Amino acid sequence: MTQLTAIILTYNEREHIAACIETLRFADHILAFDSHSTDGTQQLAQDGGAQVIEHTFENYPAQRNAALAAVTGKTEWVLFVDADERVSDELAAEVRRMIASENTAAGYNIPRHNYIFGTLTRHTGWYPDYQMRLLRVGRAHYDPAKLVHEVVVLDDDAPGTLENPLIHYNYKDVVQFGEKQRRYSAYDAEILYQQGVRPKWYTLLSMPVRHFIWRFVTLNGYRDGWHGLYLSLLMARYEFRKYRLLWEMYQTA
Repeated sequence: MTQLTAIILTYNEREHIAACIETLRFADHILAFDSHSTDGTQQLAQDGGAQVIEHTFENYPAQRNAALAAVTGKTEWVLFVDADERVSDELAAEVRRMIASENTAAGYNIPRHNYIFGTLTRHTGWYPDYQMRLLRVGRAHYDPAKLVHEVVVLDDDAPGTLENPLIHYNYKDVVQFGEKQRRYSAYDAEILYQQGVRPKWYTLLSMPVRHFIWRFVTLNGYRDGWHGLYLSLLMARYEFRKYRLLWEMYQTA
């Protein structure tokens, strides 16, 4: 049984996979858990020394749980890393120290440095952006009901926290940003609808304004300068879209 397996969920990640694998050499085993990529991702992963397992994608928690099942009994710990993320030498050393220590936590949150449009975003809600990625196999799984922004369920309720951040090359441009936010806003609107949240006519204006203030003021977006202002406005726009979609659901019900 190996001590640590690094797992990368992949689908058409030709642009990122080689560089991601290069930062995971400190792990005892690297696994690319692939959703039938068509751009050569699997071959690049194998060329980089990773094992490749193909598994049909249903949703994110199901995919991560399937990856956990694939290594159960073969490794003690897993570190989930997305293809557009990188592990620094400092984080690698901290992970190694943590799994070698006599600790009791079943999972560890890791902060992330998000690069959005090529700019490190230290505020506006994108830092510390904790992600529970270091998991003890057999004592953690993903909530199957949380289809987006996956949630880890631990056997105990006392997760640990690491200090050194993952490096996340997030949205490379506003087009990619818009595509993802449109999906997220549609998903969030559906959740609100299922919960019976009924918007008022003024909600379409009040919620985007409140969201902008939350991002730009409460979450210190102003400290990111023009970049923080732009991101706060973009996120307010998608908050408007979420409540517009929710409004339309009730109008057509």
